[in-house]
Amino acid sequence: MNVPMHRFKYTKLTKDQVGRKLEAADSGPVCASEFSDALSGKSLKIVTDGGPVLEYAFRDKKRLELSENGGKKIRAGYGALTLRQMVFFSHMIPGAQKGYNVFVDQETHLATVFEVWLSSGRKEKTLGQKEITVDDREVQRQIYFGYVDAAGRKAPEARHHLTNRIEGKGMYWKQDTGIETLEFYASVASSNFAELTRHNDDLAYCSPSDYVLVNDNMFLYDRTECEFSGIFTLFVADLFTETQAGVRLGLNEKDELEYYMFRGTGKVVGELTRLEPFDEHGKKPMVVQSASDPQSPGKGQRLVYRPVRDFRYMSDEEVHQAAQKSTKAFGGGMEAVQAMAGNNMPFSDILVGKEFTLRYDGGGPVRHYRVAEKYRLNYREDGETGWHEVDYRAYEADDRLAWFSHLLVDSKPRASVQVALDLTNGLTTCIHSQMGTEYYGNETSYYALFGVAEVKGVNAAPRYLRHAFTDELVGHAFSWSYNNQMTSMHLYTTPHSHSWTIFTENQTMGAQWCAPCIYVKVRDGVYIMAVNEEACNGSQMIVMINTRITHDCGFGFSGGAGGVNLSLTGAIGRHIGCYDVRDYFGPKARGKKA
Repeated sequence: MNVPMHRFKYTKLTKDQVGRKLEAADSGPVCASEFSDALSGKSLKIVTDGGPVLEYAFRDKKRLELSENGGKKIRAGYGALTLRQMVFFSHMIPGAQKGYNVFVDQETHLATVFEVWLSSGRKEKTLGQKEITVDDREVQRQIYFGYVDAAGRKAPEARHHLTNRIEGKGMYWKQDTGIETLEFYASVASSNFAELTRHNDDLAYCSPSDYVLVNDNMFLYDRTECEFSGIFTLFVADLFTETQAGVRLGLNEKDELEYYMFRGTGKVVGELTRLEPFDEHGKKPMVVQSASDPQSPGKGQRLVYRPVRDFRYMSDEEVHQAAQKSTKAFGGGMEAVQAMAGNNMPFSDILVGKEFTLRYDGGGPVRHYRVAEKYRLNYREDGETGWHEVDYRAYEADDRLAWFSHLLVDSKPRASVQVALDLTNGLTTCIHSQMGTEYYGNETSYYALFGVAEVKGVNAAPRYLRHAFTDELVGHAFSWSYNNQMTSMHLYTTPHSHSWTIFTENQTMGAQWCAPCIYVKVRDGVYIMAVNEEACNGSQMIVMINTRITHDCGFGFSGGAGGVNLSLTGAIGRHIGCYDVRDYFGPKARGKKA
């Protein structure tokens, strides 16, 4: 059976199916680079805090014997790589659907162990505090901090530890496999990644992640691609030399086993500002606590964003029936302040007294407008004889730049338009929003229309000039405060995607999600951003961002069992950094890869 997982289809494999596919991992990982023989002929005893004691005997650079907690010896294949003073080795335990990834610091004798497993049937808490069963194919992990025990040597007091010192950093990596990836460590609980070679979609995605500090220049990083194929990536990185050594484990979207180690080279592409207190270094994990013992998280528990699993499916017709009972605009009151609009820009009367016609290219709509009031307008489609009267809201988002929205009367599916009208040059852009996608009737969709306006007193628009899609925001991050209780960081990851991250109480970056979006340049420093929270709650946000005043204003569009709602949104922003990544996307990047 195939089911969608954040727009990717995957096979819901059973425990036995996963086990059969993992049999190939018994002999150890493969690697495009030469494995290290740094451990050949040696023995290690690794003691972890609150975790297993692992006793290893390495017969050569491909085979080892392991005893867990003094138990019987297990034989397995393994692979090892070195990076500076670090030795990293990885192996699975035959027949157990679990394994260990071990990092040993040969200078400090500290060790960090990542236990990994599949097919646990383990329960995990979502953001909504509901228990769900993790898919058998999804790789889980537990981190143990410890040291290498040796006769006559005192156990060290220090440990590697979780950290936020990597939070905000962005990296480009190229593996020895040829695979290229951009990674943005924008949260202490999650990360963004854009596959530059695996996928040809110029999109970035979010996955739960961990960050461990080895020393000032070295860190460990992992991510599990939850809500995707469930595959696991883990590496040690040295920022002095911008190199990495790691492993990838799991079943890809084709249900093929990937178990390989890799080396990579990269570069830092930028860093976002960390906003938590200066003495907060992120040593505590950000997890969902165990229901049975809130002070002790369950094994493998982490903060995982799984919104689509709680999203109720509705058909197009069901949504339309709900919309006929209730379709509302702007909360039903002239000055309604909604949760996402506490810091909104003021409504404007910039359109009052004007009559104008908007003509959109490519056979798009032609709409005629008469605006006599601040909150009500009349419009008609070309060819109609009667006028529709509707509520609208308008902002002056920049000097003589009107940004307004209204519902389309009796539309099926229910639709709204968000319109930028430049009264200095007669250009206009319309974001047409409507209910329904190929996946859900209660999810929104949108598209952009570019055109010209005929407005008395405004010069005719240049014949061949239009607003246009842009990549100028790509890499930038802003915090947006919608009210005194709600602030989110928006990271414009690629020309076609965007992520939002929720701040915790002390301003540490927490839960994160992402979606495809579009960006339109209206003027220098002024942009439209439209995003639908796909595979999430289906809601849409369409805002105009004015970077000169670091403020946005706009509209939300959503629908479901309660009907359809056109709402307001607006926030005060702070620019908190930028990644220099625009050249990795688009035609220039394609040319480099050709």
